[in-house]
Amino acid sequence: MTAAAAIDCGTNSIRLLIADTDPAAGRLTDLDRRMEIVRLGQGVDRTGRLAPEALERTFAACRQYADAIAEHGITPDRIRFAATSASRDAENREDFVRGVKDVLGIVPEVITGDEEAELSFVGATRELIGRDGTTPPYLVLDIGGGSTEFVLGDARVRAARSVDIGCVRLTERHLLRDGRVADPPTPAQIAAIAADIDAALDLAAERVPLTETHTLVGLAGSVTTVAGIALGLPAYDSAALHHARLTAGQVREVTDRLLAATHAERAAIPVMHPGRVDVIGAGALVLAKVMERVGAAEVVVSEHDILDGLLWTAAARG
Repeated sequence: MTAAAAIDCGTNSIRLLIADTDPAAGRLTDLDRRMEIVRLGQGVDRTGRLAPEALERTFAACRQYADAIAEHGITPDRIRFAATSASRDAENREDFVRGVKDVLGIVPEVITGDEEAELSFVGATRELIGRDGTTPPYLVLDIGGGSTEFVLGDARVRAARSVDIGCVRLTERHLLRDGRVADPPTPAQIAAIAADIDAALDLAAERVPLTETHTLVGLAGSVTTVAGIALGLPAYDSAALHHARLTAGQVREVTDRLLAATHAERAAIPVMHPGRVDVIGAGALVLAKVMERVGAAEVVVSEHDILDGLLWTAAARG
């Protein structure tokens, strides 16, 4: 068994995974898995820059993660830190890179959308291929804060595309007025988000044959939150969510409920993380629209995603 650490820093959250790996069995054994909502992408779509307060929230989480990595005795050569949409887009991304290096002693990789997509595919499908009654081709859908990745493949990636329809980006673009999120959004605002999603799906389909999908695999917080609501979970339960299956009807029902709810009503949902209350409506709508476009009768929820893909590659470095 080889221990390694991976950090995935997205537009909305930063996550840590420390795990032992068993390549022969294709299995990870978690030692520490955690997530903080830091909203690194706060205002990036509007200003093109990472906000000072967003950077400080992110560095504070990094300091906690550095302590955890040190406790497990993991050396820098077995750590991989990947930053995604927000830091790709920001003019001052070097401030981010420098701050992470100061805390963790490693340079974060500001990965491309295609790299992000391929890592997500590895993390999501390594346990599914040939198991659990799923059939290829798999379409891995990773709904992030700033972007959404589409990856189609069998045992290997066949096609991938990253498009700018993350839940934070769509919320800030269409629902934010005078620093406040619409509560609830109007039909016109929802239609504007839907139009952005449709346009992005057209872009994705130029490179990824979406309609060839046999198994849709959904990743990240928007998908797991929708799943937790559909399943009526009393609290977030990773084991119950991992490889759960949701029908298109369940996804549409939860999406409509979220888009019609007030902030207080969304915040009162047991599985809702406080950092997702304002952006979950847009994220759920992305999932619903994708299922409509690809004709998926169901989505397989995965708790394993780009973070697990990063961990596998970090462990292989030794």
